[in-house]
Amino acid sequence: MAIGNILGYAAGSFSGWFKIFPFTLTSACNVSCANLKAAFIIDVIFIVVTTCISLTAAQEQPLSSLNGSAQEGSHEREALLWELFGTFRYLPGTVWVILLVTALTWIGWFPFILFDTDWMGREIYGGEPNDGKNYDQGVRMGSLGLMLNSVVLGITSVFMEKLCRRWGAGFTWGLSNVLMALIFVAMLIIGAIRSNMDLNGGLPPDGIVVAALLAFTFLGAPLAMTYSVPYALVSARIEALGLGQGLSMGVLNMAIVIPQMVVSLGSGPWDQLFGGGNAPAIAVGAIAALTGGLIAILAIPRTRVEKPRIHL
Repeated sequence: MAIGNILGYAAGSFSGWFKIFPFTLTSACNVSCANLKAAFIIDVIFIVVTTCISLTAAQEQPLSSLNGSAQEGSHEREALLWELFGTFRYLPGTVWVILLVTALTWIGWFPFILFDTDWMGREIYGGEPNDGKNYDQGVRMGSLGLMLNSVVLGITSVFMEKLCRRWGAGFTWGLSNVLMALIFVAMLIIGAIRSNMDLNGGLPPDGIVVAALLAFTFLGAPLAMTYSVPYALVSARIEALGLGQGLSMGVLNMAIVIPQMVVSLGSGPWDQLFGGGNAPAIAVGAIAALTGGLIAILAIPRTRVEKPRIHL
């Protein structure tokens, strides 16, 4: 994921796609539009290639053939959906805490994921989507920051197992959420400082841009934790119930998609309520991340797993 993100965000920060795909530049589509159109073309190519690889590389059999009849296969699919919702009755308290922290964590992440490049274009570069130069340059700079974010994500992933063994997975996850909240607060401070500068339509100072890029970069560490630790925690605790790993992933995903819908529907009106801009949504994200981090530190049992020694 980190390598794919690095390549994808690097592509987003490149402003010369319209030269590689000259047919994307038309009288109705300017340079910015052509770069976006070219990015979509590249997306389609990669999706087609990976879909073909998935269909040809995985030698799977239909569920109906494994059960002997299509009717039995249909019954199994219906039972799986019923089990997904029925599982909630058997979840222990610790799993409910993990689901709560997961929901709060993603309430923290989604405002950033939705508005990261827009925040850079509007609140750091002082542009608007239809003004051209400043906003477009800010979006490209935001893509560069997300690429650096993915580099840190990959590096953190290498050391994640050692951190979780030393401090405990829940405690490490909680610390990463607290770090995420602090970085969101730093973004609010950077945006406030920039808004008090009168640049007369010019570009922001290098110090402001570097500070914003550092905020994007350091968020890669808590993002690596978010992508891995909750799944490991809930899998380990549901495994003892004999419910299956696939079902545990489905339960955890419910704690992700519901906050996503809430943030997607509410962040726009919430921002407009406080005069526009992305700061109100990021502030909510900081509060949610901090709350989730404190709950993870205090409520998830802090167990450390010692690496087994091999005797020769």
